[in-house]
Amino acid sequence: MPRKQVIALGGGGFSMEPDNPLLDRYILNATGKRRPKVCFLAQATGESPPYLLKFFEGMARLDARPSLLSLFRTPPMTAADMEGFLLTHNVIYVGGGNVKSLMILWRGWGIDIMLRKAYEQGVVLAGISAGANCWFEECVSDSVAPQLSVYRDCLGLLPGSFCPHYDGEPLRRPTFQRLIAAGQIQDGIACEDGAAAHYVDGQLMRVVSSRPNAQGYRLTRGADGKAMEREVKTAYLGERPTNRLRQ
Repeated sequence: MPRKQVIALGGGGFSMEPDNPLLDRYILNATGKRRPKVCFLAQATGESPPYLLKFFEGMARLDARPSLLSLFRTPPMTAADMEGFLLTHNVIYVGGGNVKSLMILWRGWGIDIMLRKAYEQGVVLAGISAGANCWFEECVSDSVAPQLSVYRDCLGLLPGSFCPHYDGEPLRRPTFQRLIAAGQIQDGIACEDGAAAHYVDGQLMRVVSSRPNAQGYRLTRGADGKAMEREVKTAYLGERPTNRLRQ
């Protein structure tokens, strides 16, 4: 049986850290392939051309084989062609943007069903922000209302909830804690910018980071009705600076 893998980025990767390839390289290495084929799904931004360019440039620097599945091209592929195309890839990488628009569009085209099949067949699923939120049951998102709120209509491949940009946007942390404490969102995982949660067969295997101090957290609702936040051991993927003095 193939391992079912999801790598959810709180922030970072080619779009936020173009000169820091650590998280993207980690995603590619998870495939076990020398030159993995990576398909980009950028519907959360309406397939923004500058975003697409960043993806292709970032993957080319890592010697991957990038491609795009477009839902805005005329004429688009048939459903059978789209499924076959997705399943030829080693990684499906989902960009950030509006998670509600993303999910509505995917369900309209049947992409949600195709992604489940890819997951079961061992294609590595990855993404940032909305592209990380989409794999869980629930998430903290700014896609639904002017303020951050719960979005509950995600794919549900992973249990519980997720919050990206935990340190990158000032309202993310207090909002997630408030929602957890009120029982308005399931217990879950939060990742700061530069941190990513790696799930294998539906279980959190590890949290990794492209920045020395980037961190992942587990949030639960305590018996006293308060949110409990615990750091998850996070492995920095680069070399940590030393404090040794030069001789």
